[in-house]
Amino acid sequence: MHIPDGFLSTPVWVGMDVVSVSAVGAAVRRVERTLDGAQVPLMGMTAAFVFAAQMINFPVAGGTSGHLLGGLLAALLLGPAPAVVVMTTVFVAQCFLFQDGGLTALGANVFNMGIIGSLGGYGIYRALCRLRMGERGAVAIASWLSVMLGAAAASVELGLSGTIPFRMVLPAMLGVHALIGIGEAVITLGALALVQRARPELLKAVSG
Repeated sequence: MHIPDGFLSTPVWVGMDVVSVSAVGAAVRRVERTLDGAQVPLMGMTAAFVFAAQMINFPVAGGTSGHLLGGLLAALLLGPAPAVVVMTTVFVAQCFLFQDGGLTALGANVFNMGIIGSLGGYGIYRALCRLRMGERGAVAIASWLSVMLGAAAASVELGLSGTIPFRMVLPAMLGVHALIGIGEAVITLGALALVQRARPELLKAVSG
């Protein structure tokens, strides 16, 4: 889902930069007001885990591959605002160190995978919990939907840029990412199960 340089028109990538900078700035201000100092090491460990996990690709149909996005996982461990900060750090590092996603598309990539994954995924998870869905089911569905929403956002950006027509990019992106979303759900559930066994006190966001 990482969009490279040259795929977004100037109005689109500038607009996405503005949206992402505003959202990340709001998240940073919230973290500064509410962050417990003891949570800082956990933020670092979560960033390191997501960064490493995103380097591991799994095969998807048609010769494509996918990897963990991790936004919902980070939000469940840290809370939504710290998760946005962590995910932004991951995508910035990937962009500058590994050229994974273009510099001009950084705002779009942060929005599609980090902000939607963290805020959108967590919001869906909480809504499903309020509907009395089981915890594991809520995590699985929220994980899958966070990937699909991110893919839809990327499709809109590419379509508005005139790179690929909507009628082509939207079904192609959603079709591939429907499978990637299943991997996201499985990995997220597996990671949470490991944390539950080793450090259950870290899952306050899930139980709360």
